[in-house]
Amino acid sequence: MENTIEKRLEWTRDIFPEDHKYLTFLKKVFRHEFRKNGFRRISTPLIEETSLLRKVYPENQNMYGLYHFHNKDDVDVALLPSATLGIMRAYVENEKFEELQPVYYYYMERCFRQARQRKEQYTIGWEIIGESDPIIDAQNIYMIYTALGKIGLWDGITIRINSYWAQKEMDKFGEELESFFANKTWIMSPETAEAYKNNKLAVFYSDNEDDKILAQSAPSILKFLKKDSKKHHETFKLYLDDLWISYTEDHTLFFPEGHYTNSVWEFIDENGRVVASWGRYDTLAKNIWSPKDYPAAWFSLDVGHIIDDLKARHISIKNKDQIDLYFVQLGDEAKRVVFPLSLEARAKWINTMASLWTPSIKEQMLKAQRIWSTYVVLVGVMEARNGIFQVRNIPAGTQEEVKKEELIDYIIEKIGKDKLDFYEPSRDLQQNEPPKVIEE
Repeated sequence: MENTIEKRLEWTRDIFPEDHKYLTFLKKVFRHEFRKNGFRRISTPLIEETSLLRKVYPENQNMYGLYHFHNKDDVDVALLPSATLGIMRAYVENEKFEELQPVYYYYMERCFRQARQRKEQYTIGWEIIGESDPIIDAQNIYMIYTALGKIGLWDGITIRINSYWAQKEMDKFGEELESFFANKTWIMSPETAEAYKNNKLAVFYSDNEDDKILAQSAPSILKFLKKDSKKHHETFKLYLDDLWISYTEDHTLFFPEGHYTNSVWEFIDENGRVVASWGRYDTLAKNIWSPKDYPAAWFSLDVGHIIDDLKARHISIKNKDQIDLYFVQLGDEAKRVVFPLSLEARAKWINTMASLWTPSIKEQMLKAQRIWSTYVVLVGVMEARNGIFQVRNIPAGTQEEVKKEELIDYIIEKIGKDKLDFYEPSRDLQQNEPPKVIEE
């Protein structure tokens, strides 16, 4: 029987160390912005019962495809296409609405879409629940504006905005669209024409060029906005103007999910790809199973597109995985010398790697060069016995003899104390006094 190599699923993604440098960097940048603005991290399950998700992602509309399956208890479950629904479910189920409002959550999760953007996607985003003021929307655009500027990506980014509102207004708009598209469905792509039967906004979600042209000529929802919704949209724009943030009103901007209200916006890169999205969803809680609505809004960053843009601009990330000291050894006697010495080097904050297996010195040196080691120490049987090592500076192409007992201090002096890795996660631990028991 012929052996075959198992391949990853087409819609999933491997993230290798080269991309993890960018991913880790983006997580740090946005986590810093979140913390400055009062957000706290939340994580919810990556799967929920499909019946819950179907309240937002109807089965009869093909743009809402879910990856769902039955578990061993024969419960139909699905991978979350976004973090929003899981967070709102957790908020309502755990009665977080009793806390001081609004609540600020941020997340860094994977999500899974089977339709439109058919892929596994790593997203960074946040949810603000319990406040409907349009200043929240403007504030969050400013946060993204600031963060993208810090990483060198603001140039070339454009912002598109639009608005939804109350169901009555959306119904009126839907009637106008039905009249407008009545004799134009033949222009639509077959997929969009089929979706249009169940959703009059379907043409706005399409990536087909003909559909996009048709959407541009369609009526704008803005002329259907009534007093409250119009005031919200105009106030939102006023705040953006105060912040000197440029934007374009785009009447074709809609999201497939049906629970949006008020402001929606997207950040588009110079290649026309969406790198960030935002929407207000004040009716989502009641759409699932909450007895009442809670005003809320979300933002999501497409990490994959951001990484691609950084690479395209030749922006690299400082390599914090840099190995300053690499031990090359040959033989068991050398191993017994190198092993404790490498542990001592790490204890002195030097990023150290030791080749403790026994390939040839040539292979070990090749690996040291490939991982960009700064200093390489060669220890063979003779060096292990006499305690005098050959220390090679790879970037400079120089080599010196250093005594074993002087090696650690020698490396620290050469690389500089400012290059030592003093980070120790355990320092974040705090010993608190146990809570006092109050006797009645």
